[in-house]
Amino acid sequence: MANVLIDTLFTDKPGDKVCLECVGGTKLTYAQLQEATARAAGALVSLGVQPGDRVAAQVDKSVCAMVLYLATVRAGAAFLPLNAAYTPAEVEYFIGDAEPALLVCRPQSEALLRSIAETAGALLHTMDADGRGGTWPQLAAAGAVEFATVVRGEDDLAAILYTSGTTGRAKGAMLTHRNLASNAVTLARYWQFSAADVLLHALPIFHTHGLFVAINTALVAGASMIYLPRFEAGEVTALMPRASVLMGVPTFYTRLLDEPSLSNEAARSMRLFISGSAPLLADTHRAFEARTGHAILERYGMTETGMSTSNPYDGERRAGTVGFPLPGVEVRVSDPESGAELPRGEVGTLEVRGPNVFKGYWRMPEKTAAEFRDDGFFVTGDLSLIDERGYVVIVGRGKDLIISGGYNVYPKEVESEIDEVPGVVESAVIGTPHPDFGEGVVAVVVRESGASLDESAIQAHIGERLANYKRPKRIFFVEALPRNSMGKVQKNLLREEYKDACGG
Repeated sequence: MANVLIDTLFTDKPGDKVCLECVGGTKLTYAQLQEATARAAGALVSLGVQPGDRVAAQVDKSVCAMVLYLATVRAGAAFLPLNAAYTPAEVEYFIGDAEPALLVCRPQSEALLRSIAETAGALLHTMDADGRGGTWPQLAAAGAVEFATVVRGEDDLAAILYTSGTTGRAKGAMLTHRNLASNAVTLARYWQFSAADVLLHALPIFHTHGLFVAINTALVAGASMIYLPRFEAGEVTALMPRASVLMGVPTFYTRLLDEPSLSNEAARSMRLFISGSAPLLADTHRAFEARTGHAILERYGMTETGMSTSNPYDGERRAGTVGFPLPGVEVRVSDPESGAELPRGEVGTLEVRGPNVFKGYWRMPEKTAAEFRDDGFFVTGDLSLIDERGYVVIVGRGKDLIISGGYNVYPKEVESEIDEVPGVVESAVIGTPHPDFGEGVVAVVVRESGASLDESAIQAHIGERLANYKRPKRIFFVEALPRNSMGKVQKNLLREEYKDACGG
C-alpha cells in the first residue's frame, strides 16, 4: 500500500539534488524537502488532523506554504488553498462549507478569521509572508524528522479547490490522488521535463496552475525550481540565463514584451515557455516568438480537470489553439442542447474524460450528476471546435465566465454584491478586452429613480466583500438593461457597447 501522490512525486529522487532555490540564495534539496514535509505532517497529526480531514490555507506564497500542501497530503488529509486576496466574507463561506480541521492564515488576518474558524470547528494557526514567522512555522519546525506517510489510494481526496458558480454559490472541486498524480506524470512526459530542468516559478500557489501544474510536474521530473514570491518582468528576464522553463499566464507574456531587457540572448538557455489559465492572443504569440525565437506553448485546463489539452512540444504550436488532447485524455465537442457529438469544425460544448477529471463537487451530488454525461464525460461549459488538423480551439466560454489576469471571475457573484448596494435596481457584469489582464471586469448598473448613487459608492461597498481582481475596473449607469424576448439580459450587446471600456 502507498500514498499515491506522494510516492509519485518523491520516489527515486536523489536527496542531494537542489529542489528549490529562493530569492536571496536559500536552497532546499529533495532530502531537506522530505524532512520538512515529515516534520509538518507530524505537526498536523499532533493537532488531531485525521485522514480525510481538510486543511485550509490562506497565506502568502512561501516555501513553508508549499511544504504545508505536501505535508497535508502526507498526513492523508485534503489541502484547501484559498486566494490570499479573498475577503473574510468570502473565506467564511469556504470554511463553513469545507469544515476543515485546521485553517492557517496570515497573522494580520487572525483576529478577523478566528470566529469564522471557531464556528466551523477549525483550529487556527498563522504563517507570515516569508513563511518563517507565526504559530504554524514554529510548530512545524519542532516536529520529528521521521514520519510514516499515511496510506491513501487513487480515489482518496488530495485537494479541494473552490470554483465559483453562476448561481453565486462556490463549488468545491474534489481532486483525487489519481487526478493529480496522473496529470503530473503526463505533463512531465509530454513537455519533456527532466532532472536537468530549472523551472522559473513565479505563479501564485492557491490554484491549479501554480500549485499542481508547476510544482507537481517539476517534482515528478526531479527538476529544480527558482521560487519567486511574485512575477516581476525584469527579475524574471534576469533569471532566464539560469533557467530552462517558464510557466505563466498571458499577462506574464504581455509584461515581458514591455520589458526592454527581454531578447533572444536573454532567453537563450530557455527551452520552453508555457501559457495557460486564460486565452493567449495570437498577436502576443507572434510578437514573443519574433522577440525571443521561442514559440509559446499554449495549453488548456480548468480546476475540475487539471490539464486536458496542449500544443505539441515537437510540432507546430498553433497560435489561437490549445493543441491536442493529452495522452490518456479524451475530448469531444457536443451540441449544447442535445448533447450529440458534433463533427470537426462545428462549434459546441467541450467535454472531457480521463484520469485527470475530478471526482465531483464537494457535498453537491446533484450538481455533480448534472455536469457529467452517462458515459463519464465532464461538460466543461466552454465553447470550442476541433479543427481539420485535430487542434482544439476555445472560441468562447459558456456561463459568461470572465478570466482576468488568469483568475476566474463569475459575473453572478459580483452582480449579487452590487445588487445589495442601496439605490441599485439591478446590474449586469461583463468582461471586456484589457491590454494587461486579457479581460477587465465591467459593471453596468440601473439605479433607483432619484438615487444619487455613483461609482465610488458602489466600489466602497463591494470592496469589503470581494477580492480585488473581482471588482469592476469600470462601472457604467443606464436607464435599463437590454433584454431579449424571454427577458434575459443580452450581455453580448453590452460587451459590444463597452468593448473599449478598459482600453483593450
